[in-house]
Amino acid sequence: MRIIWFRVRTALAGRGSDAGMSTSEYAMGTIAACAFAAVLYKVVTSDVVATALQSTIGKALDVPF
Repeated sequence: MRIIWFRVRTALAGRGSDAGMSTSEYAMGTIAACAFAAVLYKVVTSDVVATALQSTIGKALDVPF
């Protein structure tokens, strides 16, 4: 029984050695991050967001103390 358990444990230990991403996974992650950054840039630089930020900052500066 101990020999069987040792063989199973040894076989399963070898499966966990793949602890990183492959090159294609890095490439897909980089493409996804760039796409997200492009969308975020478009949203942040839009007129609607700029107007909302100016309005919020203006209201915050006009608060009486």
